[in-house]
Amino acid sequence: MGEFYNPDKLYKGGSRNNSLINKKMIFRVLGVLLFIESAMFLLCAAVSLCYGEQDYQYFLYTILLNTLVGGVLLICSRGAENRLTRRDGYCIVTFTWFLFTLFGMLPFYFSGGIPSVTDAFFETMSGFTTTGSSILNHVEALPHATLFWRSLTQWLGGLGIIMLFIAILPSLGIEGRDLYVAEVTGPTHNKTSFTFTSSARQMWILYTILTLLQTLLLLFGGMNLFDGICHAFTTMATGGFSTKQNSIAYWDSAYIQYVIIIFTFMAGTNFGLLHTAIRGNWKKLIQDNEFQLYFMLVVLASVVIGVGLYVIGWADFEKSMRDATFQVVTLITTTGFATADYLLWPPLLGLILFLLLFVGASAGSTAGGMKVVRVYLLFKNSFVELKRIIHPNGIINVKYNNKSVHPNIMTGIMAFAILFMIVFTIGSLIMTIFTEDIITACSAVVSSMSNVGPGFGSVGPMFSYAHLNDFAKLFLAFLMLVGRLEIFTVMVLFTKAFWRK
Repeated sequence: MGEFYNPDKLYKGGSRNNSLINKKMIFRVLGVLLFIESAMFLLCAAVSLCYGEQDYQYFLYTILLNTLVGGVLLICSRGAENRLTRRDGYCIVTFTWFLFTLFGMLPFYFSGGIPSVTDAFFETMSGFTTTGSSILNHVEALPHATLFWRSLTQWLGGLGIIMLFIAILPSLGIEGRDLYVAEVTGPTHNKTSFTFTSSARQMWILYTILTLLQTLLLLFGGMNLFDGICHAFTTMATGGFSTKQNSIAYWDSAYIQYVIIIFTFMAGTNFGLLHTAIRGNWKKLIQDNEFQLYFMLVVLASVVIGVGLYVIGWADFEKSMRDATFQVVTLITTTGFATADYLLWPPLLGLILFLLLFVGASAGSTAGGMKVVRVYLLFKNSFVELKRIIHPNGIINVKYNNKSVHPNIMTGIMAFAILFMIVFTIGSLIMTIFTEDIITACSAVVSSMSNVGPGFGSVGPMFSYAHLNDFAKLFLAFLMLVGRLEIFTVMVLFTKAFWRK
């Protein structure tokens, strides 16, 4: 298969025409998913009992409500036609994140750990979208089960996005994006060992193994079991929630920082390629254009910032490079852990980090942002256009991994980039009403859209989002969802054409 991925070929057994929304089938899927979430609540209740704490009762209350609503949805789904269209897929994806957040916030609210409905909703949406923005100023005050649930939301969200876009949607003949990945769900069908029917299981296995491996390595570094599990959850999900207010800086351990750097970098790598590499085909990973650019950006940014920190006397050379690499990796992968206050660094170094907020890591990973593959193809297309001006009669195509890019893919990428910047611009203008400076407004918006967490200004790595008013928090929570589902999936629900016959 030498051609670049064409989403038209994914549809099975039917036409691509728009059909009516299959409400009953949507209810069935959502009902089953809510029962799965109830099982997660039960696990958290067990954690509470293990530590002899009383917050298990709040998880039990949530389970009752969760299963009740899930049961009602399943009852309403009786007689559902066993089919799903593209529209159904968009509804399922968006409503899943919203319902999971709506019920996921209840343990925070019921326990009084987060007494505000808005704050609880913001914190939970930040968790499931793997953003990592927080309104908490005293994280350690929360019970173990609540902290565990907080980290678990990110682990579920990180894997969930992969499951929905790689496993569920393609297998149902539903495209979530003209281009979401470079190697797993596109651009060609023969790039990895993954198939649409087997990818879900393989993803679960890979995701879980890497999580367990990181937990073990963190235990060797001095973390206890609870902290190790929670930070492995949030690292592999590129989420950034920590069980400590000072984040990773709490341990002041070079070993722990290096472990997190390595696993964060892997979490930002295309999971399809990572799976292939682990099975022995490292050449495929190394020769991938997106991975090459991803690796190069991390190395160059880390070196420039690290040398800059050493020159200004931030620390010795090793610590300067470590702090630089940690922040570069955690921001480009949209994880958001912190070991240093980069707001204290020179403006040039801060600008480099700010630009990384837009880029994100690899497609097909748990990271947010625009994705490196889109940036790569946009730059390549720009140079191709220059060549076309010089050679107007020549046939010059954009190439990715030595394969021609389908024109529909380039159209989708350009549309995504334009829409991303439009949403960013409008969002920044709105946020300037509720913030003290434009730096805070812009960084809060891009941090939410790219699912990073910390930004600049008053939402920097050493601060929280608690000082924002309720409207600003809800608006940023909406941007988190939009960014996590890559804009189109959510925004299409607000178009009239989507709801017409």
